[in-house]
Amino acid sequence: MRYIISHIGLVNVITPAVLAADSTPATIDLAGFDSAMFAIHVGTGGITFNGTNKVEFKLTHSDDDTTYDAVTADDVQGVDTVETGGIVYALKTAHADATITKVGYIGNRRYLKLLADFSGTHGTGTPIAVTLIKGNARHEPVA
Repeated sequence: MRYIISHIGLVNVITPAVLAADSTPATIDLAGFDSAMFAIHVGTGGITFNGTNKVEFKLTHSDDDTTYDAVTADDVQGVDTVETGGIVYALKTAHADATITKVGYIGNRRYLKLLADFSGTHGTGTPIAVTLIKGNARHEPVA
């Protein structure tokens, strides 16, 4: 039988909304899971993004939920580069179509935070949502 529902956990990281300012990153606890992947949903850009007016998704991780460090390229998969500050995905050019970007976390820390960091002027918001899929559960079924 092909089913996945009892094998994964889901976390609503950024509730679907039209945003024009930074999100408030919540702590994500990976206890009980050995893999994680962010699904970053971005609708049509509310503005024309550029090097000044942009949105950068910054991923940090921690062992103790107190001290967070930016991830590096060794901690993630599915992205070409990780920029300074843990930037795993950035909107810096026109974004005409809705997209979903997958970012896998392969680091070994327990806690994560993902920030949608807005820079410049965003007179019109952009639809954004982020879901974290936690996999390889140590105890199943996952509720």
